[in-house]
Amino acid sequence: MSHIDLNLIRTFVTLYEARSVTLAAERLFVTQPSVSYGLARLRELFDDALFSRTRDGIQPTHLADELYREFSESLTRIENAVHSTRRFDPATTERRFRIALSDLGEMGFLPLILARLNREAPEAEVEVLPLQVDQAGDWLSSGKVDALICRKNVPGARSQVLIRERYVCLLSDRHPRIDELLSLEQFLAERHIAVTRATGHGSVEDVLKQMNLQRRISLHVPHFSVLPKVLPGTELLAVLPAQIARLFTLEGGLKQLELPFPVGEFEVSLHWHPNSDSSAALRWFCQTVAGAIIDGQM
Repeated sequence: MSHIDLNLIRTFVTLYEARSVTLAAERLFVTQPSVSYGLARLRELFDDALFSRTRDGIQPTHLADELYREFSESLTRIENAVHSTRRFDPATTERRFRIALSDLGEMGFLPLILARLNREAPEAEVEVLPLQVDQAGDWLSSGKVDALICRKNVPGARSQVLIRERYVCLLSDRHPRIDELLSLEQFLAERHIAVTRATGHGSVEDVLKQMNLQRRISLHVPHFSVLPKVLPGTELLAVLPAQIARLFTLEGGLKQLELPFPVGEFEVSLHWHPNSDSSAALRWFCQTVAGAIIDGQM
């Protein structure tokens, strides 16, 4: 046990996060038998199964949960220490950077990020993970992602505001009862599409609740990205951030209107773990992502 291989720790952490031998092998750039061999050695070292097979992949044991908390933080510190001692050159790096984005972030920010990276770091890789707001702090502290973008505060993380946003209403440009102004009576009378609060966008519902009002919901969806496919030709309304609403109206068939009640603006920020500041590569990545998005709003 005193001579555990660092590669075994990396294999364990990747297996835990991927919950799949196949996906772990892809992330580690090794073969599946290599990952299986590493898992066998880990099981022997810790005298525990560590993972059991399920229909959805592999499920960690209680011991694996405990080991992950320790190993992931240690591995992140080791990797950051190694990277901080190396001269980092964006033009030649082949490093994989990992960022968590919501579907709105993928639509509004990812093109700006990739355009900047393609110019400054053409050999770098980017892995985008679907954002889970309730896991944001854990993902940063464990090193599962290098950075993430969301509107909520992430305790213990460093942050930089990227944009200020507001909510608007999106609807068909041929809506039979709503022209260029939307009244509160119309907003409440029409039926709506609601996007799950797990995306972190629940402010409108909170404001309506304070007003003792409620929307008439006809459809619940998990992502904003389906709206331009669903709304045209219907009488449904949807509430979403103005920047993405503008993108959707460019596709035709839709229009955006101001909400008929006050909802406060909100900030969308880039978040990263304080340990990243000791890594030249991660400092550069966070600065580049922030610069690409801020410059793209000008």
